[in-house]
Amino acid sequence: MRTFGYVAIIAFISLFMLISAGLAQTSGYEETFFKANTAYRQDRFQEAADSYTQLIKAGYKNGNMYYNLGNAYFRLDKPGYAILNYERARILIPRDPDLNFNLKYTRDRIQDAIEEPLSFWEMAFFWIGSFNFNELLYCFAVLNLFFWGILFVRLFKKTEWTYYASMILFILWMITGASSGLKWYILSTDDRAVILEKETNILAGPDAKDTVLFKLHEGTVVHHERSEEGWSLISLPDKKRGWIKDGALENVVENK
Repeated sequence: MRTFGYVAIIAFISLFMLISAGLAQTSGYEETFFKANTAYRQDRFQEAADSYTQLIKAGYKNGNMYYNLGNAYFRLDKPGYAILNYERARILIPRDPDLNFNLKYTRDRIQDAIEEPLSFWEMAFFWIGSFNFNELLYCFAVLNLFFWGILFVRLFKKTEWTYYASMILFILWMITGASSGLKWYILSTDDRAVILEKETNILAGPDAKDTVLFKLHEGTVVHHERSEEGWSLISLPDKKRGWIKDGALENVVENK
């Protein structure tokens, strides 16, 4: 009994410490977020950007946080960083009207505005750009539940309405399943990167002495094919390719 009492006390103390740590973390988040918003309203945009970045690095990654960070960089006249964070926000909150307006407005102001053509599958599944991956996965899970539920009902009640309901649910189940798979593939193969320097040379090879092929400016979205000893091979929608210093760009999808 005495041993059980010690175990109970230790468990209670551990639980109390975990709850206290969670409350402290939440309090720290709210304090930093309030500080960031206050700095933004008072036109201290660099301080706001630093605070939003701190929150993102601490694990508070959501569409609104990236959107706020993009706005702060836009006010700092750093369109490259603004577009980078707007694009990250759009992965999470693709239907946000303010985000889409600000992204388009910022893109229209950059020097190398290059339109990215949609692939065949993105045109065929035109709706997937309006949903994030979790939303599509949730819809697929719900339809999956209803589909197998109606099949179970048909085991006992083979009526006309259950037949048509099962057919409609099957079609929707297939569409949402394919949409979820395609969305996952698009995200997992997303190699877009954004140029962050005001102007940078694109070279014929991974060496500063190589021939300059062309120049790109901040905010341009490129495809990051691979990295090699501090250099990145990038390509553009118009098929131009070349090498750029790693520090001059950053991937839209983090940790790639």
